[in-house]
Amino acid sequence: MESSFQVFGIKTKIITPGDDIPEIITDGAKQAGGIFDGDIIAVAESALATSENCIVDLSGITPSDKAYEYEKRYKIDARLAEVVMSESDSVKGGIPGFLLCMKNGTLLPNAGIDASNAPRGCVVTLPKDPDKSAKKIYEAILEKTGKKTGVLIIDSRTHAMRLGCSGVAIGCFGVCAITDERGKKDLFGHELEVTRRAIGDNISSAAELVMGESNECTPVAIIRGLSGYVSKKSCGVESIKPSECLFMGVAMHSNPALFNRD
Repeated sequence: MESSFQVFGIKTKIITPGDDIPEIITDGAKQAGGIFDGDIIAVAESALATSENCIVDLSGITPSDKAYEYEKRYKIDARLAEVVMSESDSVKGGIPGFLLCMKNGTLLPNAGIDASNAPRGCVVTLPKDPDKSAKKIYEAILEKTGKKTGVLIIDSRTHAMRLGCSGVAIGCFGVCAITDERGKKDLFGHELEVTRRAIGDNISSAAELVMGESNECTPVAIIRGLSGYVSKKSCGVESIKPSECLFMGVAMHSNPALFNRD
């Protein structure tokens, strides 16, 4: 695989509902000399969700009794708790200000709902179908430019026992998000038995370095030089069963009742 690559942060206007994300990407790509075959395009989920009008005005939310219970227990706005519950498959617990949720096979705080880079008094939910959105962006860019790319929809997440956040891919099209290393040999001839590489997440983290987390207005990054990971046959980001996850597995065994309830 390639030994070096470049990452270009693409500055844009402030994204608003209804904006044409592929058009914004192709126009902004002039900052990187245009779009080339084999480029991987990373798009911030918050910008994509905003363009898809996944914005919730908290003033219009009527909290349920359960939401008020979470407000009292975890010091989270009951209106936000209500939105989080509606966006979650289940709520597993929380800490002050956050509910820990299961959503689409992933454990994440507040079901991925974000108040940063959202209009005052509003929150932005995750895109409804990140893989589908990634495919639409891929197809639109191919039609506009004739270039075959890969597209990642990315988010920033915290990880167990680590301070700070890094990038993760929550949707993709045309990128090998996971490569399987099982069966290969290490330096001493031992066969790898469980190792897979999270290519999509690794690229997402590289993109996060130039995109930022606050007011950079850089919701797109172009990664150039990793064309070996671009493949039209690749689609979607895979998850594993909670029982196969080390962190979830330990929690489930320690408190199984917690994971058998919504």
